[in-house]
Amino acid sequence: MSNKKKISLDDIFNDDEFGLLDSTSKASNIKTADQRLIDSFEEINAFVDKNGREPNTSSMSEYGLFARLKNIRENEQQKHSLKPYDRHNLLGKVEIPKTSIDDILNDDEFGLLETDSDLSIFKYKHISKEEEREKADFVAQRKPLKEADFKPYEAMFQKVHQEIKVGKRQIKPFHNIEKNLHVGNFYLIDGVMLYLKEAKLEKAVRELKSGDRERIEGRTFTIFENGTYSNMLYRSLGKQIQKSGKLITNTHEGINNELYVNAGMVFEDDIKTGWIYVLKSKSNHPAISGIKNLFKIGFSSTPLDERIKNAKNEATYLHADVTKVSSYACYNRNAHKLEQMLHRFFAEACLNVDIEIIKGKRITPREWFVVPFEEIERAIELILNEQIVNYKYDREIEKIILK
Repeated sequence: MSNKKKISLDDIFNDDEFGLLDSTSKASNIKTADQRLIDSFEEINAFVDKNGREPNTSSMSEYGLFARLKNIRENEQQKHSLKPYDRHNLLGKVEIPKTSIDDILNDDEFGLLETDSDLSIFKYKHISKEEEREKADFVAQRKPLKEADFKPYEAMFQKVHQEIKVGKRQIKPFHNIEKNLHVGNFYLIDGVMLYLKEAKLEKAVRELKSGDRERIEGRTFTIFENGTYSNMLYRSLGKQIQKSGKLITNTHEGINNELYVNAGMVFEDDIKTGWIYVLKSKSNHPAISGIKNLFKIGFSSTPLDERIKNAKNEATYLHADVTKVSSYACYNRNAHKLEQMLHRFFAEACLNVDIEIIKGKRITPREWFVVPFEEIERAIELILNEQIVNYKYDREIEKIILK
């Protein structure tokens, strides 16, 4: 008879000297939506810890936290989730929802638990189909980016926050989707910054009782500063920004003054090809001085100050000194072709005069246009966003409109 002791499973587990049977799983680096919500609220808590007050709108650096707290306070579900972390009572009294089975069954306000065969659970009586689609689209499409993929965008977001803090960028109300929602720009939704990286757009005709209406539609690729991305509908994204977001302006040195490739980023190996510039004349000639919104749109392969130093001696500058309104450095693009594109776009608004400024010398300027400066800026952005083909300039109303 064998004297060998039988070994039980308990003996095996208790004698695991090297921890080979430990079942601790590797922690994921990807945060859940709840974790990101808590982290975002903890940033507000940290601000109150440091400053002894809630964030407000007195400075750009606080605006994001202020907007975030405001939106949390307006969201009962988020308030309930975050109340355990509310050490400063920022959320006030939060009513705890009913949790028992009886409470749930008795509180079926919308009849969701009824077993009607028509599946009325899926029918919303007070929400339009478009609004229903947009809301679902906004909520459902966010997905986490891989850490390595998000890293370069994280640096971009940090830079934009810093530019807001020092006043290089501003936070403005968002209106008019087609005019202000462009690839390469930054926005806020519920206090969270986002970057519109791509948009595949097309002109669509929508049938309305008042008549057919043309508008821009399509899908976007949008990256959020919390490490998620979405491919929301273009108009759904715009309406969410209108409802609970803001526009972040471009920097003076950025898209307002430089034509970038790669959605506003210039790298060391990029090549500067020239400058597009906008000038205003100081001429005292009655045929020139009385024209409102008269600007010269031109191209220079040399720095602008060097190019215009002898303006009063050149016909192209109307034999007068000029004021530099703005200049745009071009990278990896044919700046001369960009100039030609702008000239064609505003062709109907080209100054059409034949005047004698210097005795015996008549000039017919072809690079001067009667166009509001903000419309010139918008045309440049539309060229950058490759949407210019969908628009035209209406000289009568002095606005860029859809074709």
